[in-house]
Amino acid sequence: MESLNRMAIELVDEALDYAEELNIGGYDLANDATVLDFGLEFDGGIEAGLLLTEIQTAGMATPSYELGELGDASIPYVELSTDQPALSLLCSQKAGWELTTEDFEGLGSGPARALVAEEEEFRRVGYTDAFDLTALAVETELEPTEAAAEQVADLAEVETSSVFLLAYRTASLVGSITNAARTAELATFRLAELGYDPLDIVSATGRAPVAPVAGDERTAIARTNDAIAYGGRAHLTVREDADFFDSVPSTAAEDHGRPFGDVFDDLDWEFEEVPSDLFAPATVTIDVLGGPTYVYGETDEDLLVDSFDL
Repeated sequence: MESLNRMAIELVDEALDYAEELNIGGYDLANDATVLDFGLEFDGGIEAGLLLTEIQTAGMATPSYELGELGDASIPYVELSTDQPALSLLCSQKAGWELTTEDFEGLGSGPARALVAEEEEFRRVGYTDAFDLTALAVETELEPTEAAAEQVADLAEVETSSVFLLAYRTASLVGSITNAARTAELATFRLAELGYDPLDIVSATGRAPVAPVAGDERTAIARTNDAIAYGGRAHLTVREDADFFDSVPSTAAEDHGRPFGDVFDDLDWEFEEVPSDLFAPATVTIDVLGGPTYVYGETDEDLLVDSFDL
């Protein structure tokens, strides 16, 4: 299999070449790591969000953007499809790197994770990457620091000059787009967490509304999670049947029906305390090759209208 990081770096080069057109910015840190600002000081935009989604999935998934409806409002939706869900979604797109130093904190996703390959997903899939350049998308309110780049370089075993950090706020257009694009990933992850072999997931498609950009990070985090849990739809094609497919959608969670803002408030915004089964699409269709098709879950448009303040 081709290196996830090599494929992603080709897209990073595209972002650097067209930074002005994408409304993003790039600069080097003192240790020669490169930062691409997708939504901190720069506005970013639709194309920037779609390109960053491609980078997060190492170019192995196809995102698209179209206008839909929610309540009485016109709302954009993002759809993402892949025929390599184990690699593109679990081994790359998943936000599994808590990038924390004395002067920086952010949540990392993208192919840099595959150079470290210490998460359970990599053992399940049996994949470890090797490449001399790497990219990590970082959801954060802070500008990436030299210490953050050094942590990535040390764990990925590359030079700091080979590290590209792609930073954005959740409360940005890029944040809303890239989070909506996680619908297929969360369905795939949830199915794997229930014990399904991720290599038996043949294809995955997800679609969710793009949350209006909030004025603060906490509201943005709540909205982007609501977008998937109450408005996200996923379709998975799989090889083998199983008796737990009904547990994949968010409707199977005990706390389903409550806005994420309320759930987070009750838990003092301790993210690790949120039940993992809430992080899933509202509806999931699972099509077994040569077998039955299952449909579970339901969307909640009224809750989204309130969450999005429409």
